[in-house]
Amino acid sequence: MKGQLTPYLSFDGNAKQALEFYSEVLGAEIIGLQTFGEADYPTPPEASDRVMHAQLKKGDISIMFSDIFPGQSVVVGSNISLTLEPESEEEIQNLYNALSKNGKVLNKLEDTFWGAKYGRVQDSFGIIWELNYQKS
Repeated sequence: MKGQLTPYLSFDGNAKQALEFYSEVLGAEIIGLQTFGEADYPTPPEASDRVMHAQLKKGDISIMFSDIFPGQSVVVGSNISLTLEPESEEEIQNLYNALSKNGKVLNKLEDTFWGAKYGRVQDSFGIIWELNYQKS
């Protein structure tokens, strides 16, 4: 696997404010900010300004941020998942299979518009895992 385990924080429309706050507090740089409206993804107008993905970076520290899609819900205090970046399709498939066993598939493992194979599962202990194998 690449790098370290990365926390992924989810928000209900206030990810930009959270990014700015944590950037200032941690002295970190905001990188890769993309809204749902900027992405090549079918998005209702009310979601176009929401953050689809962004990252804070300072040295070896990395935290990812996103707003939820309209119609989903966030439980404050439990709005964190862990991201793994496997280095092969075989590795992501094995992780997906193992973590979803006796758990729940939240996003089916599939190819994405950002050039990755991605899946999201909640394991049998309730931990949410984001699996992202960047193909290119």
